[in-house]
Amino acid sequence: MQNSNPILVEHEKFTVLIVDDENLARKLLGEYVAKLDYLELAGNCTNAIDALTVIQKQQIDILLTDIQMPNISGIDLVSGLVTVPAIIFTTAYSEYAVESYELWVVDYLLKPITFPRFLRAIDKAVRRVQSSRYISQHHLKNQDIIISQQELQERDYIMIKADFKLYKVHYNDLIYMEGQQEYVTFHTTQRNITAYYVLKNLVLLLPASHFVRIHKSYIVSIRHIDIIENNTVQIGSLKLPIGASFKEDVMKVLI
Repeated sequence: MQNSNPILVEHEKFTVLIVDDENLARKLLGEYVAKLDYLELAGNCTNAIDALTVIQKQQIDILLTDIQMPNISGIDLVSGLVTVPAIIFTTAYSEYAVESYELWVVDYLLKPITFPRFLRAIDKAVRRVQSSRYISQHHLKNQDIIISQQELQERDYIMIKADFKLYKVHYNDLIYMEGQQEYVTFHTTQRNITAYYVLKNLVLLLPASHFVRIHKSYIVSIRHIDIIENNTVQIGSLKLPIGASFKEDVMKVLI
């Protein structure tokens, strides 16, 4: 089984903010954070208003927040953030799970939270923060956060941001993606969606077991490929070119 622990750079630290109106919950999460030397507790807040004050004053990498809190809920808190940390919801209620994932939440922990379950969530969050730092350091244009291949394998869909909406597209329904400078058109079995992405970064948002880049302008779904002939891939009646620099990698994946 593949190791799921994050790859930590020496002295790499991640700041954590805890938000929960229950004293025992805050205390437990604080104890869990203290057990991991690569985490630094930036604050321990009883409500979303205090949390916003902390977030405005310093960089928060990971936000552990309850959902049902007085005045401002955890979902409202996350929805209103301009710079979004890696979010982990901690709650006693399971009915918010679907809504939470639409907000690009890393994980959803149901109370009572055990340390092993907490650790798995933190591992995911750390990977997402590391990916975000990589994007920032390398000045990538795509504003979406890269997710680890293991996390991608656990999902069966991608959330696409376009036209002020979030489209949930299952991998099986995604046929191919066509890059057009700073935009990508997602060709699916139901509709075409054009959104602000960079194709070379989009590869990192898709599981390698399901999709392969065949050309500087195309990523295709492996399951939808019908025929490979010469330097083309055929999907139904559609033929797409295989770029010379991609051909060797394509053949390794498909044969």
